[in-house]
Amino acid sequence: MEKSVVLASKVKASMDGNFSRIIKKLIRQRYLFFMLLPSVVLVFLFNYLTLAGWIIAFKDYQIGISIWEVEWTGLEQFKTFFAESGDYVYLLRNTLVMNLSVIVVNLTLALTFAILLNEIRVKWFAKTIQTVSFFPFFISWVIVYAIMHALFSASTGAVNETLMEVGIIQKGINILGDKQFSWLLIICMMAWKYIGYNAIIFISAISSISLEQYESAEIDGAGRFGKIRYITLPNLIPALVVLLIMNIGWVLNSDFELFYLFTNPTNWETMEVLDMYVYKYGLQLGDFSYATAVGMIKSVVSIILVVGANAISKKLTETSII
Repeated sequence: MEKSVVLASKVKASMDGNFSRIIKKLIRQRYLFFMLLPSVVLVFLFNYLTLAGWIIAFKDYQIGISIWEVEWTGLEQFKTFFAESGDYVYLLRNTLVMNLSVIVVNLTLALTFAILLNEIRVKWFAKTIQTVSFFPFFISWVIVYAIMHALFSASTGAVNETLMEVGIIQKGINILGDKQFSWLLIICMMAWKYIGYNAIIFISAISSISLEQYESAEIDGAGRFGKIRYITLPNLIPALVVLLIMNIGWVLNSDFELFYLFTNPTNWETMEVLDMYVYKYGLQLGDFSYATAVGMIKSVVSIILVVGANAISKKLTETSII
């Protein structure tokens, strides 16, 4: 009994000490927390408080009627999506194929690109390439679409006109409208736009690798490729795993602006993803309850994927974000 009392007192004293240290740290860094406060408030208002609107998914909501007065429909909207419409089959196919491909291609290219940049001995040249590769990240998708239309339009695109003039093709290739090019088009554009952005994370991880490891490898007779294989790559695995976990959470989320611009009546079958589907039923057709239900499914599944991927990674590689 006495041992239990002593143990409980020690635990209480430890908790009090930890709480006291936290309070002192908050007071000491109060100005930093005050600077952070506006961002926290905005995230809470626009990302968490709005989740109360999920109740619409369980009601037959109509504009002009109070949300509390409309009829309660329960899981009817979810049953419609999975059992009656059958739309989830091609929606999940398009969303998963493109997003998973984008994740794999982007991370692979960014990792390779970062390693190659690190091997360039002329530093000003490496920094120039890094800057040029990062520039597309800041270009709006509207401008990208305008450039792509000017280059690859089936009728007036510069590339098609050039190829027809030299006799390589007889008819313009409709890259922007033909559904057989849709997935490859999206994957290539996402890789072009985000390779520089993703590579920065790997470059930062490379810069944190101790020079002693490279010197030891060199003493052991390792050449340039040996150093990459046995030093650089193993040290980049934790960063790669963290990026993979974070990207898994976005596997059902697509860049809406990109798909809104590049989806048209001739390629919608392979280009329509969950975000475009929610937009169509929510804002275009006015079926807010159904659109909210689909968006809710997407969010819940994304959370499950992140938690699951984090747990698996923690167990297998001892690397996680939590």
